[in-house]
Amino acid sequence: QAQLVESGGGSVQAGGSLRLTCVGSGRNISVSTMGWFRQPPGKEREFVAADKWTGDSTHYADSLKGRFTISRDNAKNAVYLQMNSLKPEDTAVYYCAASAALAVGVPFRGNDYPFWGQGTQVTVSS
Repeated sequence: QAQLVESGGGSVQAGGSLRLTCVGSGRNISVSTMGWFRQPPGKEREFVAADKWTGDSTHYADSLKGRFTISRDNAKNAVYLQMNSLKPEDTAVYYCAASAALAVGVPFRGNDYPFWGQGTQVTVSS
């Protein structure tokens, strides 16, 4: 069964860094726009970043620009989220998501991504 598997979450002190990895198992992510979303405790899921399958377009939530970086390695069928200068408000469950193959445009809404990983917890302490 095709799936997305996240890893790399954990606990870190404020100011630290983490790199999340999402690997497509049985799913070729090279033809999908890949997104990262997060859901803080008690809050709605929110967009973090997206990388278009064409390789020429990345997008970030305005509040995260400069601290988070999305990248991918199609040879490894993986997408990454490098998170630097972490803050307690970055505490959340982080999810990766894949668009339909060859999707036009860059979706920013979770409902536009049909495929999701199980999530990985990131906890930032002050």
